[in-house]
Amino acid sequence: MVTQVIHGSEIDLKLDSVIPPNITTDDANFFTHTAFRVLIGADPPAAFEFMKVSEAEFPALNGQGVSYAVLQFPSGSLNPSHRHPHSAELLFLLIGSLKVGFVDANDVLHTQTLQAGDLFIFPVGVVHYQYNYGRDLAFAISAFGSANVRTIPTPGLSKRLPSLARLMHQMLRR
Repeated sequence: MVTQVIHGSEIDLKLDSVIPPNITTDDANFFTHTAFRVLIGADPPAAFEFMKVSEAEFPALNGQGVSYAVLQFPSGSLNPSHRHPHSAELLFLLIGSLKVGFVDANDVLHTQTLQAGDLFIFPVGVVHYQYNYGRDLAFAISAFGSANVRTIPTPGLSKRLPSLARLMHQMLRR
């Protein structure tokens, strides 16, 4: 007979919190990132643009397992197919509408039309894209489950999906 004893105790918050080891001050400026301020009141971009904040841009993210990006889609613009091998992406559409999609492990294409206020999850490692088919700007934010998200372009996507032109045609018919 095997007996297992499990002891429970109250969590020691000092041991369970993750503060980057290079912090030697209680200055809250270290925990503040202001680069996105340039987006407030700015003119819309002429082509798809994104601005990310990962550990490289914001050292306070070290050890936190999160990062962030802001995506701006003028009418007809595309965030080309890519993947994040070690992180899911949670996209929150603030303004406009987007067609989004990803290819799962069985080479099945999953697409969705998003409206402002919608959330969409791109699972870890899947090839995915976003396309603004509308007439107005689309503005989204993405949260990632890693402080160092790698983005890998997938220019050879045509091997796994129909040509981009055919894909867009399929998406617009839905």
